[in-house]
Amino acid sequence: MKLEGVIEKLEVNRSTLAGSNFVDVNLSGACFDDVNMSGWTAKNVNLAGLSVEDANISGARITDVNLSGARLSKVNLMGVSIEGCLVEGARVDGVLLSELQAAYRAAQEAK
Repeated sequence: MKLEGVIEKLEVNRSTLAGSNFVDVNLSGACFDDVNMSGWTAKNVNLAGLSVEDANISGARITDVNLSGARLSKVNLMGVSIEGCLVEGARVDGVLLSELQAAYRAAQEAK
């Protein structure tokens, strides 16, 4: 099925849309519940105000993304690698990452 130039609200239930492509589509206000999006790719996407709850995003690769002001809570970060990122003002359990990095460097130099 091809939809182009359509302005419509869709109710999609118990359906398979695997392999579908969405280009220049407005999904603002859309809700996805109990949806398999494994292998999903997003490029040039505005996800401002995104809310993700009870999700499995293990193995995700997040590159060149603006997470300023984002809040992570009750998140499993085991094995996560954070490299080449701007962390000014970022906190872990209320402690500035810059302070944690400075303490780590000082401990390494003291060895």
